Order: sequence, then C-alpha cells, then structure tokens
Amino acid sequence: MAEQVVADLRERCATPAALLWDVAAAMADEMRAGLEEEGGSRVKMLLSYVDKLPTGREEGLFYGLDLGGTNFRVLKVHLGGNDKHVVNRESREVAIPPHLMSGSSSELFGFIASELAKFVADEDKGNSSSNGKKRELGFTFSFPVRQLSIASGTLVKWTKAFSIDDAVGEDVVAELQTAMEKQGLDMHVAALINDAVGTLAGARYYDEDVIAGVIFGTGTNAAYVEKANAIPKWEGELPNSGDMVINMEWGNFYSPHLPVTEYDQALDSESLNPGEQIYEKLTSGMYLGEIVRRVLLKLSLQCAIFGDIDHTHLKTHFLLRFKLDMCS
Repeated sequence: MAEQVVADLRERCATPAALLWDVAAAMADEMRAGLEEEGGSRVKMLLSYVDKLPTGREEGLFYGLDLGGTNFRVLKVHLGGNDKHVVNRESREVAIPPHLMSGSSSELFGFIASELAKFVADEDKGNSSSNGKKRELGFTFSFPVRQLSIASGTLVKWTKAFSIDDAVGEDVVAELQTAMEKQGLDMHVAALINDAVGTLAGARYYDEDVIAGVIFGTGTNAAYVEKANAIPKWEGELPNSGDMVINMEWGNFYSPHLPVTEYDQALDSESLNPGEQIYEKLTSGMYLGEIVRRVLLKLSLQCAIFGDIDHTHLKTHFLLRFKLDMCS
C-alpha cells in the first residue's frame, strides 16, 4: 500500500521535458499579457520604478529592512565603493508574533519600527553615526505592491501567512514612516523594493551581467530587466536608461500543465487564499512542509510503515516555524 501511495505521488509530480516546455510557454504568455495592461494576467508584472541597478562603486552608510515571511531582518551596511565593496555589515533577525500577521497594520508596523529603533540604538551605542544627516533606509517588502514611485507603493494583497485587511490598498512606506516617527526614529525610507528586485540588485552589485533575480524561500518570485519601450502599459516619459526592472509576482502563476496533486488541492482549499498563489504553493518553503505532512499522514493511516505512532501531530497543520515530531 505504501509503495502505491508513493508511486502515485511520483507519477503526479513528474515533470518530463515536454511538460516543462508547456509550462514555460504558458508563463511567457502570462508575462506578455501582464506587460500589456494592468490586471491582464495572473502574473502581475509590476513596475518597480527601478531603472538603474548598482555598479559596485556606491559608497556610504545605509540601513535596510527586509519583511517578507515569518521573520524580518534589519541591517546596517557600510559600502566602500570599487574594490572595497561591503566594508562592514551588521544585521539582526526578528520573529514576528503570529497574532500580528492577522491583526492591524498599525500593530505590525509599530512592532517593526520598535525593533528597528532598538537595532539602531544598539549599533550606535549612544553615538550618532549619521553625522547630522537623516538615516536612509531601503525597505524590502516581499508582497505584491503597485508602486507609485521608487519610494511609495500600495499593497495589492497579502500572501503567505499574512492577512491584515486594513493594510490592503494603503501605502506601506507611509505606514512604516508613521510608525518610525512614533518611535522617534530619525530615518527616511529612500527606496521600496521587492525581495526579488533586491536579489537582482544585490547580484548586479558584484556582476554587471546579471539580468534576473529569483526567490525560492518562504514564497517564490522573480524580477528581471525589461526594455522600457517593450512595456505597453507604461505611461509617461521613458527613463533615460531605457530599462525597467519588472517585479513579476509569479507566485500567482497557474497553468493546467502544472503537476497539481490531491495534496496540493487540499492545501489550497484550506488556505487563507484558495485559488490564488498556486505556483507558490507548489514550490515554496511556506507550503512544502505541509504537503509532506499530508503525504506522511496518508501513508501512516493506510499502512503501518511508521509503526505504532500517535497520529495527533501528523493531523496538525505544519507551520514553517515549528518542527514536526511524530514520536512524542
């Protein structure tokens, strides 16, 4: 029986070359439709308003905030330019309390701003390192955002484990800026980017030939450099560089060619956003543990492959921040 369950799973998950070509063609069609008009595709193809990428010659002291999963990260980096590149880097990772993922916008951003303030205070050790200048912060926000400029953007929807209704449609930079001001933090959000755009920019800092960045973490996404004149939905004057970084938001991609199993279907139907982010649910870290749990549960219920175990834990949904212990 166990062999049959595994064999069926292997067959449903198979990705022969012909199938992969069909998936790639479907993705290309969605990309073109997303560049054609807003809302024209499940793959949103969002303008990032980043038309120039790092060269490796940048200098100065900068702060960063990376929010996109069950943890967020704050960092301070000193760029030395040319051969020196990153002279020094300090960072801290903070777990987000689960109740803040479905609470209010002010609660979430208030918590983030308070932790950022603690980090700045600890790093400065009582001495200002900004030389009287307002600190500049780069904000990586790894959720679908419709950007209005390089430093503003409204939240389209939450993904992964987040569900904060009053933040949807709001400018996330303004929310963070307000929260920082309440903390008395003298800091200015200079740029808002997606983590895929950030990955692309970080790689370009060291290699001028890099043209795309891909994320496979809590979620999944990709960003790449597109010619600005190849974006029909672009309005206004084209940038001098002639380029525009596109935040694909490919986690929402779907095609009938994707190998969706019974476990994927059940996970999707019980998720916070059924019918959405299908590609992300098939491939990213937020969901893979839960898919494995469902397979193991079916195996354990249909045969004694694991011996005499307590099924309670296997019947409990797997969360990325927790370990699964079948033996306790």
